[in-house]
Amino acid sequence: MLKLPDYEFWFVAGSQFLYGEEQLKNVARDAEDIVKKLNESGSLPYKVVCKGVMTTADGITQFMKDVNYHEEVAGVITWMHTFSPAKNWIRGTVLLQKPLLHLATQYRQDIPYDTIDFDYMNLNQSAHGDREYAYLNSRLNLKNKIVYGFWGDEEVQAEIASWQDVAVAYNESFKLKVCRFGDTMRDVAVTEGDKVQAQIQLGWTVDYWPVGDLVEVIDAVSEDDIDREYQELRNKYDLAPQHNDAAKFTESVRYQLREYLGIKKFLDDRGYTAFCTNFQDLKGLKQLPGLAAQLLMAEGYGFGAEGDWKHAALTRLLKILAHNDRTVFMEDYTLDLRKGHEAILGAHMLEVDPTIASDKPRVEVHPLDIGGKDDPARLVFTGADGKAVDVTVADFREGFRLIYYPVDCRKAEAETPHLPVAKQLWTPTVGLRKGSEEWMKAGGGHHTVLSFTITPEQLHDLGTMLGMELVEIL
Repeated sequence: MLKLPDYEFWFVAGSQFLYGEEQLKNVARDAEDIVKKLNESGSLPYKVVCKGVMTTADGITQFMKDVNYHEEVAGVITWMHTFSPAKNWIRGTVLLQKPLLHLATQYRQDIPYDTIDFDYMNLNQSAHGDREYAYLNSRLNLKNKIVYGFWGDEEVQAEIASWQDVAVAYNESFKLKVCRFGDTMRDVAVTEGDKVQAQIQLGWTVDYWPVGDLVEVIDAVSEDDIDREYQELRNKYDLAPQHNDAAKFTESVRYQLREYLGIKKFLDDRGYTAFCTNFQDLKGLKQLPGLAAQLLMAEGYGFGAEGDWKHAALTRLLKILAHNDRTVFMEDYTLDLRKGHEAILGAHMLEVDPTIASDKPRVEVHPLDIGGKDDPARLVFTGADGKAVDVTVADFREGFRLIYYPVDCRKAEAETPHLPVAKQLWTPTVGLRKGSEEWMKAGGGHHTVLSFTITPEQLHDLGTMLGMELVEIL
């Protein structure tokens, strides 16, 4: 499984010297207590580190520079405990290159009517200070995240946790490297894109490698390593030879495991976490990677079919956001247009990973009918019921567009004995007709990422951080 760095988030409280040293000590104490209890809550996926109280422009500027410098810091959480003059934040905020969450909260949940006095009012001015600080961020056009409410409430902590995952995905976006084995599918428009602009705006490095270079690595995989993977496969999934004789079945499965091990080594040795293949460019390979691609995606690698590097990157990025939980490369395949059954059947030739399987996947070998190669092994399974989101990225000359809608997922209504692929049925929550029309008008393609874990709000936050145009079909 692909691992992420041990990210953390730095937390600071804003204040000023006007209220005296004793009050500043109280601000620091309250900030430390909030951070301590947030970490102890078990609600947050990443640690929060309290960095004290910010009172001067020089201190804030240096703090933001330190945030940028420290690779382990994924973002900043700010809290205006008292009234912090926003001019002090201008230079540091302009320099900040990482996500910012403004936690608009108060240390105490209630108003102590019996004891409240001016000292209390001077100390607990979040309602005042938050608006001063938020004005500055709005004027700077930051589009930062604001989470409002009592910091101890579960829903507030859940919002912070959700944003942390987005912020980590944002940071990882600028480390993301996609390996293209071959080019995009000939004559297809939607899989094209500006790789230089993707690196400038989204941080995605997209490199071409000849398939022949990959073939050398695949051919060098040892039989002993394949033996071990075959046993792992047998332990995890059902092997279903069906109409194939035992020798053909075993040979096909073992070759997919050879491809899996070879691609994994090629990617890992060169620092890639996503890749794409193209069935029109397989010289030297005996099979189009099917089972191989599914196993890699199950470990968190991104993938795009037909040379679609944009969705290879998007798959990897959203797997990071979702902690690789039920988030898969997908394709709109065919439609059910009957009244009361309106749905899209999602699948792909081979490459949907088993993290969304509702049954135990079966390893099967069947002809592919395209590519002119040997019959490939693949995992066959049925998807799941539940709420999800479906998202695509499109490249227009004016920039990248993120298009998504919530969907209602369900298992296919019947078996498909003549279509032995992984399959998932879904319907846009706005309706098949409206959702599809708006999707197509926005230029959304057929390759997508489907996630049962990610929320529309997280997609909005991520797209906003990355400066993408958003088309939200809600």
